[in-house]
Amino acid sequence: MTSNRTKQDPATDHPALVLVPGHWLGAWAWDDVVPALRELGHAVTALTLPGLEPDDPDRTTHTLDEQAGVLADAVRRAAAHGPVVLVVHSGGNYPATLLLDRHPDAVTRVVYVDSGPAADGAIFDAALPDDVDEVPLPDFEVLAQKASLEGIDAAALQRFRDRSAPQPGPIMRERISLHDDRRLSVPTTIIASSFPSQVMMTMAREGHPMMAETARLTNLTLVDLPTGHWPMWSRPDDLAAAISKAAGD
Repeated sequence: MTSNRTKQDPATDHPALVLVPGHWLGAWAWDDVVPALRELGHAVTALTLPGLEPDDPDRTTHTLDEQAGVLADAVRRAAAHGPVVLVVHSGGNYPATLLLDRHPDAVTRVVYVDSGPAADGAIFDAALPDDVDEVPLPDFEVLAQKASLEGIDAAALQRFRDRSAPQPGPIMRERISLHDDRRLSVPTTIIASSFPSQVMMTMAREGHPMMAETARLTNLTLVDLPTGHWPMWSRPDDLAAAISKAAGD
């Protein structure tokens, strides 16, 4: 079944995968990874979060709560056929963390791709002015100062530019509120790509605001996949293999 928000496969004997893209991305961001995951035997649901459709006229009205609800619905549908693993890239961690806080038993594992859980009270971009309704994809020169573009060829960069959607400003300013520490016990794999997992864990233990919550996880596996911040384009087959292995742990 395919829609403009979800790309979903039939069930198999392997854990089902729900793929959550990061900022500016839709379900299309996983297109280079999904075929390999299918070959490895997984049913796959790739999502476009509310507010990330390129032509959404109501982009500024969407919330983290709504995005988490879409994730919950997708996981619920996938779980009708067996265990589900949630795969989360980059800024998709905020709605994913909210889902895990509300439904810590919904998935058998969460796999963060160059990302990690958000902390209670965190805001993705507290400095974003209140009058900014949406944040378009920056120039690549600017973006590369914050996230590595290593390994992405010119065609993939052009696709990124052409298909990206502005990130809803209100969601980037929204403070996440968490209540159930059972989320910290959900089996978790982090696939570190833009910097080594050892560096990431040092940042987590030192309280870096983007990584501090990772230090609180009680069942964590680390995987290194050296490349840039978007391994679904720079190393898609290797990323698929890493996701599949993590899903089977």
